[in-house]
Amino acid sequence: MAKPSPDELRESVHGVVITPGDEEYDEARKVYNAMIDRRPAAIVRVANAGDVMASVGFARGGRLDLAVRGGGHSAPGFGTCDDGLVIDFSGLRGVRVDPRSRTARVDAGATWADLNAATYAFGLAVTGGIISTTGIAGLTLGGGFGHVARGLGLTCDNLLSADVVTADGRFLVASEQENADLFWALRGGGGNFGVVTSFEYRLHPLKDIYGGPLFYELEDAGTILRFYRDFIADAPWQLSVFPGFHIAPPLPFIPENRHGDHFIALICCWAGPPEEAERAVRPLFDVAPVVAAHVGPMPYPAINSAFDALLPPGLQQYWKGLFATELTDAAIDAHLEHGPLVPTVNSTMHMYPINGACHQPDPDASAWSYRDANFATVIAGAWPDPDDNKTNMEWVRLYHEALAPHSEPGGYVNFTSEDDQGRSQVQANYKGHYERLAEIKRTYDPDNLFHLNHNIEP
Repeated sequence: MAKPSPDELRESVHGVVITPGDEEYDEARKVYNAMIDRRPAAIVRVANAGDVMASVGFARGGRLDLAVRGGGHSAPGFGTCDDGLVIDFSGLRGVRVDPRSRTARVDAGATWADLNAATYAFGLAVTGGIISTTGIAGLTLGGGFGHVARGLGLTCDNLLSADVVTADGRFLVASEQENADLFWALRGGGGNFGVVTSFEYRLHPLKDIYGGPLFYELEDAGTILRFYRDFIADAPWQLSVFPGFHIAPPLPFIPENRHGDHFIALICCWAGPPEEAERAVRPLFDVAPVVAAHVGPMPYPAINSAFDALLPPGLQQYWKGLFATELTDAAIDAHLEHGPLVPTVNSTMHMYPINGACHQPDPDASAWSYRDANFATVIAGAWPDPDDNKTNMEWVRLYHEALAPHSEPGGYVNFTSEDDQGRSQVQANYKGHYERLAEIKRTYDPDNLFHLNHNIEP
């Protein structure tokens, strides 16, 4: 049987269908990670949920691979495919804030910059990521943490409902009251169960924060990491601090003669009462001599976008992620060996704290599987020149291999790369919830139409 023609899809959607013969095709098929170079048969820039329903039916009927692109930040390139269909939400980025109920309804193509800009006007926020150009959809479905997770919980913990198109083309609302099994799975189970067209979030009072980065000499890295391990365990939940290894970018607050040098940094964010801010972050200034710092009051969207300039679209991207319940001395030794070798100004290791409010929900309340973890580490390789791929990917791999014996078996699904998709790794990442997720997968997607993700086989 011949595959259906994209012209048939054009007749059934209101949005734009882009195919290889179109002038804008090469631009439309690009994703954030320039290492991913795929050629879909068609890209549908959907205009509404009806377009999504038609596109799902088209892919199902034609037995086409189906990729779903929100912000397009997926490191493994899940937002595109070869010879298949891409549902592209880039034209659907609306945010509607209800300040009375402290909720927001957000289209699936929105980024954290879109959401933060809309909620900031009302003095409200929800846990987002670290890069504001990240799409809200993938981050939420994978779990979601960022600068304010210790105080506000994971992003998925603040999800109230989702509009979903399932593999059979139905439009469903998933919440605690409707299709509760699907709602459970969406909060941490990734894009396995359908195409979410919009998200409803619970918002929290938050406007301005006090925070920013502090840079220390590498010789103090051991002191910094041991301090961080003990300090973050009991720090107020309104305070986030995470360490990172960085090459200093040419920023005004860093001495010019230190631009390009390697440092260990602490990035802090105080989201509590402003009058308590300086006292809350004072220990970070006292732990070791500070080479450079840019810490002070700022809008929450400002810290959420602080790393954007270092990570623009078009870089080569290769990441590995790990969870850890403890930051052991042996793990610190591994960090001290590999962290100072960070190869480019765009690359880093960040170790995000996921204790505090992240530990409050029952471990089985959602598909998020690592409520007992205290740290989520990402080794994020990013660089402009493809000729450097082998060397820089090796830095990521060796760092990951050194940390793995001191970490949990699984990692964060949003920090995976193409070579992390084996069945055993997927099962480890979803941990004790895998069988329940597989059962829900069999209910909503028995033929595994949605398999271009960190895939749960039905």
